[in-house]
Amino acid sequence: MLVRDAMSTVVLTIGPTHTLRQAAALMAARRVGAALVHDPDAGGIGILTERDILDSVGLGQSPDTERAHDHTTGDVVFAAPGWTLEEAARAMVHGGFRHLIVLDHEEPVGIVSVRDIIRCWAPRRQQVPA
Repeated sequence: MLVRDAMSTVVLTIGPTHTLRQAAALMAARRVGAALVHDPDAGGIGILTERDILDSVGLGQSPDTERAHDHTTGDVVFAAPGWTLEEAARAMVHGGFRHLIVLDHEEPVGIVSVRDIIRCWAPRRQQVPA
């Protein structure tokens, strides 16, 4: 199975000046663990994850004043839609992260998460008749 078969194509995109509270609220409303941060002034695309927000709050920083740009992972590993799920999982394990932005011809087309991969690999639950 390929990344294109598992990835989420509806991607939450935020700007670099969103506060961490705004980002967290948007992520919670969409029930996603990561947001793509589009920052053309800083070189393009980054990712902000729930872990980035948690780390900031854990350090005592205010989610009302901290900006997404200051907590965005800029050294992002990107996946291609044609990667296998094994390649994506290997990249996640090697890098120690749970999300990959999927690029097709330098454009973001989705995000694949560990949850997406597990959903594809785990056997479907069989319904037991009542």
